[in-house]
Amino acid sequence: MMKTIVIGAGVMGASVAYRLAQAGAAVTVLEASRVGGGTSGTSFAWTNANKKPPKPYHDLNVAGMRAHAALAEEFGATPWWHGGGSLEWEAEPDRQAQREKIEQLQAWGYAAEWITRREVQELEPDIDPATIGDAPVAFFPEEGWLDPVVYAHAMLSAARRRHGTKVICGARVVDLIMTGDRVTGVRIADGTEYEADAVVNCAGRWTNEATRDAGLHLPLAPTVGFLVFTPPVAASLSRVVRTTTIDARPDGAGRLMLHWNSTDATVSFDTRLSPSMPEACDLVRRARQLMPSIGGVEPEAVRIAIRPIPRDNFSAIGPIPRTSGYYIAITHSGVTMSPFLGAAVADEIVGGRQRAELADFRPARFFN
Repeated sequence: MMKTIVIGAGVMGASVAYRLAQAGAAVTVLEASRVGGGTSGTSFAWTNANKKPPKPYHDLNVAGMRAHAALAEEFGATPWWHGGGSLEWEAEPDRQAQREKIEQLQAWGYAAEWITRREVQELEPDIDPATIGDAPVAFFPEEGWLDPVVYAHAMLSAARRRHGTKVICGARVVDLIMTGDRVTGVRIADGTEYEADAVVNCAGRWTNEATRDAGLHLPLAPTVGFLVFTPPVAASLSRVVRTTTIDARPDGAGRLMLHWNSTDATVSFDTRLSPSMPEACDLVRRARQLMPSIGGVEPEAVRIAIRPIPRDNFSAIGPIPRTSGYYIAITHSGVTMSPFLGAAVADEIVGGRQRAELADFRPARFFN
C-alpha cells in the first residue's frame, strides 16, 4: 500500500486526502494548526466559474462545481454547500465589460442570464430596488457558496471512518526528507519524522515553508482579502450578491458575510483587526444601504484572508521538477475546484494516470 502524506487540512488537503485514501493509499494528514484553520476558514467561499478565463481554467472551475453537486449522491446530503445561484449588477462604466463576459460565458455553455428587477425582488425581497437603479442584473443559477470548514471536516471524517486516514493537528512541516532526489518523508517542528512514498503539499500560502530547499519553492504572489461579519440580522438573503454597493452572502444563523474589492487594497497582511475599525464600519454601512431591513447593526467580527496565488495567478497542480515523490496542489480557487482536484490528484499519484485537464497548470512552468 502506498504511504502518502498530505500537508494541510484545508479544503484542498481534505479533498486530496479523502480521494487518495479512497484510491487505496495509506494517508496521514499533517496540519499546522486545526482543520480549516488557514485560508479556507477566512474565505468568501463563492463557488463559481464566473470570470475565470482562459477556457482551460474556466473548465477546471466548472468541473469543481459539478463535483460539489455530485457529492450529494456519494454522501446523501451536502450541508456544507449552498446553491441558489448568484446575482450581479455593475456601475455604468463596467456594464459593457459585463455584457461581454455574459456573452462569453453563454458561448461556453455556462448558466448565465439576464433577469428583471421584479425577478430580483422575488429572489431577494430584502434588497432595496433603489440600489439597482437602471442596472441590468445578471443571474448565475448554478453558483453557490461553501462552508469550507464544515466541508473539510466532512471529507476528513469520511477518510478516517471509511479508510483509516490519520489526521494530526498541531504538526507543522518544516522540511522534506530526501534520499538523493527522492522525497521519502517530512520532518515537523518538534523533530518528528514521517516516512512516505509520496508527499502532497496542500498548504496554500504556506507551501514553501514545508521545505528549506529554495530550489523547490514555488513563486507566489499572495493577495489580501478583507471580510466583515454581522451579528444575526433581519434579512432573508439566501445567495451570493455582488452589487455596486457591497458583495454579500449569508453565513449561517442569520449572519451576513461582507466583502468589497476596493477595501482589500486598504489593508495589508499585518493590519491590526477590530470590528470597530473604519473599514469594517464602512462595509456594514454599505450592507444597510443594500438591505435596510437589517437596521442599525454594527460589525461583529472581521477577518483577513491571505489568498494562496502562484505568481502567474493560475493554479499549480502536479509534481515538482528535480524531485520524485513530491507533488503540490495550490490554487486561489480551491473552494470551487477542490472536490474535482482531489480526485484528479489521486488519479495521478495512486492510479498513475495523467489528467489532461491539468496540463496547462503544472508547477514545472516556473522551473524551466
